Amino acid sequence: MNATRRALLGALLMASTPYSARAEITNAPADKPSKYSVEIVAKGLEHPWALQFLPDGRKLVTERPGRLRIVGLDGKLSAPITGVPKVVARDQGGLLDVALSPDFATTGTIFLSYSEPRDAMKNGTSIMRAKLVLTPLSGSDQVGAGSLADVQVIFRQLPAVASNHHFGSRIVINPDSSLFITLGERYSQRDLAQDPANHIGKIVRIMPDGTPFAGNPKRPGWAPEVWSIGHRNPQGAALDPTTGTLWTTEHGARGGDELNNPQAGKNYGWPIITYGRDYTGFKIGLGTQKDGMEQPVYYWDPSIATSGLAFYTGTHSAWKNNAFAGGLAGTQIARLVMRDGQVVAQEPLLKDKGWRIRDVRMGPDNALYALTDETNGFLLRITPTP
Repeated sequence: MNATRRALLGALLMASTPYSARAEITNAPADKPSKYSVEIVAKGLEHPWALQFLPDGRKLVTERPGRLRIVGLDGKLSAPITGVPKVVARDQGGLLDVALSPDFATTGTIFLSYSEPRDAMKNGTSIMRAKLVLTPLSGSDQVGAGSLADVQVIFRQLPAVASNHHFGSRIVINPDSSLFITLGERYSQRDLAQDPANHIGKIVRIMPDGTPFAGNPKRPGWAPEVWSIGHRNPQGAALDPTTGTLWTTEHGARGGDELNNPQAGKNYGWPIITYGRDYTGFKIGLGTQKDGMEQPVYYWDPSIATSGLAFYTGTHSAWKNNAFAGGLAGTQIARLVMRDGQVVAQEPLLKDKGWRIRDVRMGPDNALYALTDETNGFLLRITPTP
């Protein structure tokens, strides 16, 4: 690291902006336990990672080993869509998120995030765009097939790292068509999360062609794509339907999973501050607070291993604008009751099922959908009832 970069990092760590109030764990239960029904829509998905809804009622699902499939109107699975790029399908790596462009209905454009093989056995999170060409449904065929055309890699996380962990990798598309991309710190390179010149442990914001978003922080030493720094492994991300702002869920170590509302140019502390502990039990960093570093809106201790985040926008009044966070090790969907940007109550859903929840999405039919991270993974439909 050169002298200029060392000086920049020192300035970041010694910033004089006072830290925000200490975060709290909100163990208050929801006013009334939720009533809901659960339906298994599809089975046989191998470690499904992400879900999107197609305009004709079919669904796209990524499988971590490197397959993109269609879930048909009857719940059956298509053959793998052709044209998907090669992925590093090891440990936490593989084919990860999928998002539809706002103009998908006319262009067929989708975005995929994945762990891309690089030189010298290294890899990194990459984002590609392509045209999804779907075969039309006909007769008894309720699934169809598809292929990718005009494939183009628009973003590559740098530097590449020899690691199979902490890819982050959620894609959130804004109304202006810009993309938020969450990027993990690759586990072995966590100190780089404090260096704004790289993409390790960052949230970046780019345009559909991969160029930086014009409203990103313009600070000396910051890569032009970088929106915020100091993240560990954010695997859940969604826009608040009332404010349009980005929210993320982020894996902590032992304790300290976080819910954040990332703002442009801010530092979220990893690995200098955290509410988690190392897996050995030892302390990480300096503690839980430091000047110039943001507190999480909410954190979990013990961890539930957060992955997947959605806001409920349906008509069920008790869930209106609640956030729903998937839990892997916690085998649940955590319902977070929000008020004025704070979590005021929580309720674990599906806790008795023992399912590792990888993704949570709001469906177009007043229901929540979720994916279970298993060798025989499910697509679930969760419908609130009065």
